[in-house]
Amino acid sequence: MPSRSDPIESRADDDRDLYDVATWEERTSLDGLSVALYWLITRSAKGLVVFIALVGLLAILGSFGLGLVFDPAVAVLVGLSAFPALGLAAYVYVSDVTTGEPLSLLVATFLLSILTATFAAILNSVAQPYFRPFGFLGTVVFFFVIVGPIEETVKLLAVRLYAYTDDRFDAVIDGAVYGAIAGLGFVVIENLVYIAQTVDLGELTIGIAALGAGDGIAALRALAGPGHVIYSAFAGYYLGLAKFNPENRGPIVVKGLIIAAAIHALYNTLVGPVTTVVSAATGLHRVPALFLFVIAFQGAFAYVLVRKIRRYRDAYLDTRDAVDPTIEPELTEFED
Repeated sequence: MPSRSDPIESRADDDRDLYDVATWEERTSLDGLSVALYWLITRSAKGLVVFIALVGLLAILGSFGLGLVFDPAVAVLVGLSAFPALGLAAYVYVSDVTTGEPLSLLVATFLLSILTATFAAILNSVAQPYFRPFGFLGTVVFFFVIVGPIEETVKLLAVRLYAYTDDRFDAVIDGAVYGAIAGLGFVVIENLVYIAQTVDLGELTIGIAALGAGDGIAALRALAGPGHVIYSAFAGYYLGLAKFNPENRGPIVVKGLIIAAAIHALYNTLVGPVTTVVSAATGLHRVPALFLFVIAFQGAFAYVLVRKIRRYRDAYLDTRDAVDPTIEPELTEFED
């Protein structure tokens, strides 16, 4: 690995002042101004991203009527549709054997994911007409080139905007946790949009019976929801790995996005054709056939994700006492 210091710094003795020669720290008023301006520029850039996302979200919700957000029946329907995804995100959260993640960062990531999801909604809508004329092949390319990469990027952006830069993001596994939470936020806003587009609000009632509204759209979205958590947990894990391997940060982040986007696009590509084939071959209604496919597909990749998390857990437990023998071993849900 190449040296991380200038040749002068590596050769000079400790008594030589190398400020503004080969090293730098804040000393002068100009240095202080530069630090302040850098802080302002970076925070302003993040603020601008959040502001644009908020405007986009309000525009999308406004197209359905902002009163939709405060409708109790809609809230129940969205909650029910997101429940499986919540359960999976909770599992990833409790699987973190390092320090627990603070509620403030979890909530911020969840809300930011709702906001950044608007970028995906807009970009997908703009790009889709260019692929539609090419039929099924165009749809597949659309999933792999546009939907998968964009949706996984905006979810990872929700983590990168805030939690990633916080000192409490202090382990690789934290990336999987925040990635899963970002996936949950994406599920909530995506399900809300689907429900708003499909359901006649006049027919909604509060309760489990609401799952049948709009041809069972909430139940169908409940099946799709956990996938978003799985995809973004993969991408988030690699974002965490990148944070602690800064010399290879870019390729590591790209690897995580490739994995997440590929799984996502593969699901989108197969769900329709495979469900049709299973339904025709078994005589099952499409919903049970869809359920079988989702369990098989998402279950397989959830297993891979769990294996990755447990591999981290095993390494952590094996090295914890060696690093600091004064730490009392703590039982986790994975230990007997």
